[in-house]
Amino acid sequence: MTDLPDSLCFLDGAYGPIRDARVSVLDRGFIFGDGIYEALPAYGGRLFRFAEHMARLDRSLREVHMPNPFPTSEWLAIARRLIADQQSRGVEDQLVYLQITRGVALRDHVMPAGLKPTVFAMANAMKLATPEQRAHGVACVTADDFRWRKAHIKTTSLLGSVMARQIAADAGAVEIVMFREGFLSEGASSNVWTVKDGVVMGPPKDNLVLEGIRFGLIEELCHQQGLRYALRRITRAEVLSADELLLSSATKEVLPITMLDGVPVGHGTQRGHPGPAYANLYAAYQRAVAAQSI
Repeated sequence: MTDLPDSLCFLDGAYGPIRDARVSVLDRGFIFGDGIYEALPAYGGRLFRFAEHMARLDRSLREVHMPNPFPTSEWLAIARRLIADQQSRGVEDQLVYLQITRGVALRDHVMPAGLKPTVFAMANAMKLATPEQRAHGVACVTADDFRWRKAHIKTTSLLGSVMARQIAADAGAVEIVMFREGFLSEGASSNVWTVKDGVVMGPPKDNLVLEGIRFGLIEELCHQQGLRYALRRITRAEVLSADELLLSSATKEVLPITMLDGVPVGHGTQRGHPGPAYANLYAAYQRAVAAQSI
């Protein structure tokens, strides 16, 4: 397709222009969404939290009974070659996408044994939050979490998250804040955090949320900044009465929610504006990027 870029991608052991890449219509990723993915940020050509992303890739693959097709060293080599191609095109901050599907087989719900996995990777410009979003925060809306109960697996089966994100888009919001049985779960493609009385809180790391790489990072940054950190069940009422609400993801990094369902977040002079916990965590996040990228 001529309207697709000619940037480099990796597919089943070979590199070539992404516009020429092809997979079988019987690939189980195409038929069933039977696959796993990771998205790794790279700043100035340097990967951030690479080891943590590789660990989560392994966890997700184990959950769906798929072997990891490559050692970490080979994933690193693939990522670096794709990053170098984008840098040659003038793109510095990138998101490297890795995907493994179970492979090609006649359509049957049962997982066939012995298939050769389909392995795909690409790199694109990373769309970070804008200066305006950093200065003023973003608007989100709430909804029930109607997705399946294995949200901890980073699977390519993302229709539930696509539908959830569309709820936000239709409302003119950046992200959705979801609740399962009255307790905070996550966003469509973000983790959600509350701040109350100086405590940064997120939901437990269980099967109901995808453990974002920023879980561990935010815990580290909280300790550095003298903020208390806790993971526990958080009620809807606690979310609505929070001093601050935050989103985290590879592209959002850490980002303040300042409007929720059309109502300003927070209290007093801080109401509807990014708060001090956000400012401290974002500054610490940038220092971590500078110090830890490879």
